[in-house]
Amino acid sequence: MTDPATDDTSKPAAPDTPGGPAPLSGGGGDGEREARAASSSSGEDANEKEDEKVNWFAEIRGLALMLLAVLAFHSLVAKPFYIPSASMMPTLWVGDRLIVSKYPYGWSWASASFHLLPRGEWRVLPDTPEYGDIVIPVHPIRNEDYIKRVVALPGDTIAVEDGRIILNGTPIPREQVASVKLPFEPNLYCDRMDGLATPCLDAFEDYRSPDGQYFEPPTFRETLPNGATYLVIDHMRVRFDNMDPVTVPEDSVFVMGDNRDHSADSRASIADSGLGGPVPMANIGGRAEFITFSLDGSTTWNPATWFSSLRGDRAWSTLRPAIAEGTAVGEAAETAQ
Repeated sequence: MTDPATDDTSKPAAPDTPGGPAPLSGGGGDGEREARAASSSSGEDANEKEDEKVNWFAEIRGLALMLLAVLAFHSLVAKPFYIPSASMMPTLWVGDRLIVSKYPYGWSWASASFHLLPRGEWRVLPDTPEYGDIVIPVHPIRNEDYIKRVVALPGDTIAVEDGRIILNGTPIPREQVASVKLPFEPNLYCDRMDGLATPCLDAFEDYRSPDGQYFEPPTFRETLPNGATYLVIDHMRVRFDNMDPVTVPEDSVFVMGDNRDHSADSRASIADSGLGGPVPMANIGGRAEFITFSLDGSTTWNPATWFSSLRGDRAWSTLRPAIAEGTAVGEAAETAQ
């Protein structure tokens, strides 16, 4: 008779001892964990690579919005300008950088940067310049910006006799003053109409100072009916020194450069690269406000010249005309103070 307690066939199998062979299931556990870890790591790398991809649509959209914002600011508020010619000397020198405000006279097609809008006579919130304002007229045919001074307003009759402005039948006050001193800057060149580049002030060679460092051309002070006063250079006889009377139409102004013998302005025909008479207000792109900085033409790729070429005394100079004492406007200003 068999003893149930000692019968090996009825007794459950004893578990493996610690020293015995490892179960088969336990032998694959570490491999599965390593496989899962590797799979997780490769998934994370893939996600990181997805995150690192550039969203070109968003980048281009952001750049386009930024450019549109700059274009809108330059068209509606203010824009920087560069002076490439001597036509407004002594007020503006070649190399001056200045700010032009776009809103003083309202907005028109000429206000838009790069002249992107078609020409037209429309204006939004229109206003009229004052005597002596420095404005940005656009050439009547070419999309080129000029910079000139307003010397006659709508309804005025203007003529020029021997270089002197006759406004509504009366010569404006004009007196000769001490000559301005324009520095000789040999690196400063201007483009001529024939495409050649010449020293910007070579027309004043006869007025070079004894030490050769300055030009001192004949200088005059003009004063307009509102008291606006400014300096002009008039050193030779030219055909623009005499002009028959012209009545300025409504919504137009008559403009001239301060360098009277070297300015293509309202006195000059379109064939002479001038403005061909009074300028419609719709063709005025803004008003010059102040100079930000000025360079004498000696700037090169050498960073040291970026500072040595600066004309420090011209930075932040206002371009709004002074009001002469003794005029009605000037006396009103003094009373207000």
